[in-house]
Amino acid sequence: TDLRPLDILSEAVPAGRLARGVRVFQVQGVRGFQLSSSRPRALAFPASRLFIHCDRFPEEFSIIVTLRALRVPAKRNEYIFTLMVEESPSVLVGLRYAPDKLHFLFWSQERAGGWQTRVTFPNVSLSDNQWHTLILAVSGQSFSLTVDCSIPKDVVVETPFPASLSVRRASFYLGNRRRRKGVFTGLLRQLVLLPGADATPRICHAVNFKVATLSVPTVLQDVPAKPVSNEVLKHRYESDMKVTLGARPRCSKQEKAQFWFNTSRRGLYLCNGSTWLSMLEVQHRLDYVEEYQNLVTNSETMGIEVFTIPKVGLFAAMANRITPPGSAIYRWMDGKFVHYQNIPTHQAQSWKYFTIGKKIFLAVANFEQNERGQEFSVIYKWSHRKAKFITYQRISTHSARDWEAFVIEGEAFLAVVNHREGNNHNIDSVIYRWNPRTGLFETNQTIPTSGAYDWEFFTIGPYSFLAVANTFNGTSTKIYSHIYIWLSGSFQLFQSILTFGAADWEVFHIGDRVFLAVANSHSYDSGMPAPSNFYAINSSIYELNITAQMFVKFQDLLTYSALDWEFFSVGDDSFLVVANSFDGFTFSVNSIIYRWQGYEGFVAAHQLPTVGCRDWEAFHTAEGSYLFYSSAKEPLSKVLKLKTT
Repeated sequence: TDLRPLDILSEAVPAGRLARGVRVFQVQGVRGFQLSSSRPRALAFPASRLFIHCDRFPEEFSIIVTLRALRVPAKRNEYIFTLMVEESPSVLVGLRYAPDKLHFLFWSQERAGGWQTRVTFPNVSLSDNQWHTLILAVSGQSFSLTVDCSIPKDVVVETPFPASLSVRRASFYLGNRRRRKGVFTGLLRQLVLLPGADATPRICHAVNFKVATLSVPTVLQDVPAKPVSNEVLKHRYESDMKVTLGARPRCSKQEKAQFWFNTSRRGLYLCNGSTWLSMLEVQHRLDYVEEYQNLVTNSETMGIEVFTIPKVGLFAAMANRITPPGSAIYRWMDGKFVHYQNIPTHQAQSWKYFTIGKKIFLAVANFEQNERGQEFSVIYKWSHRKAKFITYQRISTHSARDWEAFVIEGEAFLAVVNHREGNNHNIDSVIYRWNPRTGLFETNQTIPTSGAYDWEFFTIGPYSFLAVANTFNGTSTKIYSHIYIWLSGSFQLFQSILTFGAADWEVFHIGDRVFLAVANSHSYDSGMPAPSNFYAINSSIYELNITAQMFVKFQDLLTYSALDWEFFSVGDDSFLVVANSFDGFTFSVNSIIYRWQGYEGFVAAHQLPTVGCRDWEAFHTAEGSYLFYSSAKEPLSKVLKLKTT
């Protein structure tokens, strides 16, 4: 079998000239072809130019595509390529996508007249304006799709791919099916047919999976960083220049030649494909922290959620303990938080802000029953007309502590931490999946937890993880907390870590390193002698070891009934702040800001007086950077401003 890659894209757009109806765009530092719908036949070539020695399509093969797809309207399909015989409207082989689906088409001629077979891969989210690399491997009745080198989606159909598919008098059509309807509107960078092999091992060794290449047309390849001569570029291309505002975004090959303006540092940076290069910068370093606003709250506050509603503003939702009056939402106005809306809650523990498409939601974790003896946590939806949050969905929970919202493969999920049911702490916490047809969250998976306090979702490359902080199993706080990995449509156990009344997980990145910090709240075991202090214990920071494929302990830090970690950055410096809540004698305990010192790890830098500190939130505005802390022991929360030099 000839394993030479057959570059369909290079054959359709030969080197040295661009076909009519083809333009070159550079987006996120990567170039691709944009195709015109006005001349679909101009983007075609005879199949005989690829199949020189044989006029049969290979029986086993891979198709590799790198593309950047635009959002496709519902019920609309766009063709990536087709192979069609001139006198027939039927598609011999084709690839097309619709919203959240990818279809592979082929023509089977084993019966009189033949018939079209469609292999559908559901839950394939491509229309996010990002680059993606697809690998479709075909062998008989088995079809496998790998997106960005993640876990393959496998489909087995009744009709196998034909063993002898003639391509005589057939032509490849790029981005269309020989007519204007259904023309591909995004950017194409790579379209390769690899006969006789699964291309996944050849592709999935690259650092950047989304733009991994096997064969790319010359005009789309990167130009040298420094010209080798004063020769004028042979091909003009258009750049989709983008300036990102706010916190530091990712800088990879996708973002190459894009700008980032850091509003807090007043700095302009250019991505060179791996790091942000300073073009214009005002250097800032954290000098000290000052008290900025004392916020009198409805009651003690168990958690804070700071979020921004586009075109509306910055908000903070407070999880207040007492009902009535319930919990309050504040809006940032003229440099301060002012009261905006009250929402009835029942010993609220935390809020979670998330979006699904254009819908904006806010979920509260209620710890106690309502006036009717019912125990619900509630999802609220932002009403643009009323400019406030209104009740959307009630979900039965058991002493809920926390919500976590996340997206996997284009699907939205919401996970609740159930702390206990009556006196039983060993109960299931639940993961809900969004049903776009009903517009509601439905139970997808249950996971056994022990007095759990917190979920933390994070991704590493193509993999998704969910960590739970288990606090108490009924007899001891010295129990295992677990990290789960998403495999084959559900979360499966990845790693267990011994914790002591774990109340929070915080994942963060420093350069290419991935860390996971646990807040340990207290050490208690009914079967062991009491320690001298239940609450003065180490909280730990773990680092991902790629070789071992697990998190290993990096550093221990002495904390006092720690309930939360918050990671934040000032300029090029990284920090962790811990919520120390109780030292065994008093709730008036200093919470500590730790500065990242490289080889030394995290070193204490600032001591912040707090009272029963429960939660920290870092946020930024045009006026500067702030820390916001809530107290679980007094109806007063504080906004602190980070003063820089």
